[in-house]
Amino acid sequence: MGHSVISPAIFYWGTPVVLVTTVNEDGTPNIAPISSAWWLGNRAVIGLGRSSQTIANIIRTRQCVLNLPSDDMVQCVNALARTTGTKDVPASKAQRGYRYEKDKFGIARLTPESSHLVQPPRIKECPVHMEAEVVDIHKLFKDGPVELQGCVMAIEVKILRTYVMDELRLAGYANRIDPDKWKPMIMSFQNLYGMKDGKLAESTLAKIDEESYRV
Repeated sequence: MGHSVISPAIFYWGTPVVLVTTVNEDGTPNIAPISSAWWLGNRAVIGLGRSSQTIANIIRTRQCVLNLPSDDMVQCVNALARTTGTKDVPASKAQRGYRYEKDKFGIARLTPESSHLVQPPRIKECPVHMEAEVVDIHKLFKDGPVELQGCVMAIEVKILRTYVMDELRLAGYANRIDPDKWKPMIMSFQNLYGMKDGKLAESTLAKIDEESYRV
């Protein structure tokens, strides 16, 4: 089996879907579905376009909640996928069929739930909520043409508090998730997938005590 050289327009090889909640200037909540997200220690890095309402809210409030949907919440994610909280829809989004939507919770039939350490609400239906505060904001494409510099931003956030549905907890441990029960929604090249095939094999890395990574 050989390899070929290609030039992909996107590099979404498969990452979890995250529903990011923030607060608009008028105090109403906003939800943004993203898939550019990863974690290391108690930090997460999320990627968003500069023109998004979520970026504006994060820069202003320095707060957000990262809500992880399970793989049975496809209809909710699809309801949000081509919407924006920005009244003047950016041209790049308009040409892709995006529309302005004020009530994100309403159109996705989701329920806001009060957070405790930050202002943005959590999403009740999501099995995992992470209240977070912004640590740093990085502008990408600094080496590109002037018009592209900073068009995408990477936001480093610190996880302040994590909530999980009780059925996801690993028996016998206070702070661990049972990976056989957690079924995240994965986006791969704009398509949504689950993890219904189960564990591929026993992992050598999984033999390390998770607590050894705590910071």
